[in-house]
Amino acid sequence: MADKSFHVEVVSADRSLYSGEATFVIAQTTVGELGVLAGHEPLLGELVSGGFLVIVEENGARRAAAITGGFLSVTGESVTILAESAEWADDVDVTAEKAALEQAEPGSDEYTQAHARLAAAQHL
Repeated sequence: MADKSFHVEVVSADRSLYSGEATFVIAQTTVGELGVLAGHEPLLGELVSGGFLVIVEENGARRAAAITGGFLSVTGESVTILAESAEWADDVDVTAEKAALEQAEPGSDEYTQAHARLAAAQHL
């Protein structure tokens, strides 16, 4: 592993979404957006419901995911995201999610999920 990379695992309740090496991770926590580089101080954070996650892989590829709740664990060598649900932004139909957001009641599960999907799609 290169000095500027670290291992990232993203797991949701129903599947393992990602396992690989990254140079940068951004996650939305309950205390704000958090950026993680190699060698980051250890921490445990709560992910916001309706948030997003960005992973910049070693090869420079950028991946974004919609996240619904969960936790982020950072050690000096790895980042683990345990999400209630997670899905890749490139699977998101932006037009359908905008319509769902407009029709959903603010604060409802449907609203939160549509918001997370749109936020992730904007970070690709």
